[in-house]
Amino acid sequence: MLPLVTNVFCCEGGSFENFRMPRVVPDQREKFENDELFRKLSRESEVRYTGFRDRPHEERQVRCQTELREGHADIVFVGPGTNLSLQFMSNAWSDNADDRVPTREYVDFEREPGRAHLKSQFIMNGVCVIWRGWLDLQRMDGTGCLEFDEERAQVEDALLREQIEQYNRRLRDLEDRQRQFRNDQERQAEAEAEVVQALLNFSEKRPES
Repeated sequence: MLPLVTNVFCCEGGSFENFRMPRVVPDQREKFENDELFRKLSRESEVRYTGFRDRPHEERQVRCQTELREGHADIVFVGPGTNLSLQFMSNAWSDNADDRVPTREYVDFEREPGRAHLKSQFIMNGVCVIWRGWLDLQRMDGTGCLEFDEERAQVEDALLREQIEQYNRRLRDLEDRQRQFRNDQERQAEAEAEVVQALLNFSEKRPES
């Protein structure tokens, strides 16, 4: 019986189906300090609440404060026109929604009368950043800027290195399987050639009737 060769490629999709695109770039600080957009947004500049633009001013004030207390709001950097949907919550990186709550560190109505001081952590264009700023609760505008989030960047860098190593291991495993597949094919071809040759030899040796 000829050796059975299975096609290993039909099973390879599972090796990479759970691979997710990296969330951060390899050198976050370098990008934050040299990317033109980050350089603009890292300067303290005018910001504005952009929610419910079609509603009357007084209604927008109420909705703005409600959203801030809930821990979220849509903000625009007026100069460059960059819009951000911000979450003002602790444990922003947790997969458990119950861990993400708007604490005073992230939404502070008490520091200064008539203003809300805000903080938000997120990943923007592959870089871990912190948005800090304040909004006037009457005018719904204020100032804000981005900072490089060194602490979270280190965590994400470690996750990125682990993800790359995992990908490389799977790639090496795929290459090994491909090599094994080619070797099995070669052995099968050799075995088939031997059978064909044996049949030819047998037919040549049979006496004529």
